Amino acid sequence: MRSGDALRRDVLRMAQNAVYLVEKRDRRELTDDEIAAILGREVKTRRESVDAFRKGDREDLVAKEEAEIAILQDYLPEQLDDATLEGLVREAIAATGASSAREIGKVMGWLAPRTRGRADGRRVSAQVARELARADLAGHEGATHGTRAG
Repeated sequence: MRSGDALRRDVLRMAQNAVYLVEKRDRRELTDDEIAAILGREVKTRRESVDAFRKGDREDLVAKEEAEIAILQDYLPEQLDDATLEGLVREAIAATGASSAREIGKVMGWLAPRTRGRADGRRVSAQVARELARADLAGHEGATHGTRAG
């Protein structure tokens, strides 16, 4: 607050207020993981706003929302990089025995507690879908299908 950075001050006040409201509603102090989840939701809300503002050609508001995201991310756990996420997804597929895109829910259920707060759910889901599609295709390459006589 003393630095004079009004945006940072306002974002931190908003985050503190969001945590306070949940603590008041639940009548208990939140854990670090619960606070990280609240901050993650705030980041997600801002990402959705960025998408909407881009569609509306409001680059001034996009810049403000992206600056707020950057501030909030300073208080979140380190995000998983692509290689680490890919490894976790492959481990989840092996652990659950999933072999087709229809089993994405099973894989996401295994991954959710391991990626919560460290990777965006859409990013995780997209990676799972890619890996399952790859596994499904690999399974079909070796299979022979009936040929049509004609």
